Amino acid sequence: MLKTRILTAFVVLPLFLSALFYLQDIFWAALILVLTVIAAREWCYLARFSVRNTVIFMVLTTLLGGELLFLLSEAVETDPYALTAIWIYVLSVFFWVGYVPLMLKKSIAVNHTIMLTVMGWLVLLPTALALYQLRAVSPLLLLGFMGTIWISDTAAYFTGRTFGKHKLAFHISPGKTWEGVAGAMLAVAVYGFVWVYVFAEGAYLLSLVPLLMALAMLGIIGDLFESLVKRQAGVKDSGKILPGHGGILDRIDALTPSLPLAILALLLFNSFQS
Repeated sequence: MLKTRILTAFVVLPLFLSALFYLQDIFWAALILVLTVIAAREWCYLARFSVRNTVIFMVLTTLLGGELLFLLSEAVETDPYALTAIWIYVLSVFFWVGYVPLMLKKSIAVNHTIMLTVMGWLVLLPTALALYQLRAVSPLLLLGFMGTIWISDTAAYFTGRTFGKHKLAFHISPGKTWEGVAGAMLAVAVYGFVWVYVFAEGAYLLSLVPLLMALAMLGIIGDLFESLVKRQAGVKDSGKILPGHGGILDRIDALTPSLPLAILALLLFNSFQS
């Protein structure tokens, strides 16, 4: 399994980086939409939608996601900091900060099709728009924010395996521990200081480091959220498209709450600076 995971990463990561830095905007938008539709199919699987509801959800997600990406692309063509999608990012943050922690605490099972549909859109669409707009601002900045999550996940895994004793949410994900969370926060703080002093010449210390730590914390919430949904669905992975890794949702579970917050913070910061 580990060998398969590593081989998949060696194939996927260079392809992603090539797309991130070299694809034209229209093809980047098309790639995001394709990945969103695949993730939408996986969400239908986790939500246990009927065939009819799966088709409806995927068609509506394709149309809605395509239209939103088109409107955003027109806006950021003239101003990467356009506020066109800011209300969607705000809704996403309220969802992840307000509702999801309550859902995790009480292990709330959502079975209503309409609620599951809205939840699916709140998970997928803000992430798609954030991926597009963050790249429009700076591909390196998007990679830096994604790197925050990767560093957080890696540090949490190794710290948890080495020192983990106190379970974070045993009823959802037995392997996660508070020691792992502490390790993740420490690693992200160090990453933030390196970012500030190496790439920003000491600027934005009081804003960037707390933001990165908030992103890491939301990433953990996103990971727990998908673990809860998978547990309620009785499955291990959201899909099989990535050998050794599962589905698209399995790979972006920590990015879905963190990237919308990242672009929202960036837009607000730019507005205050203007």
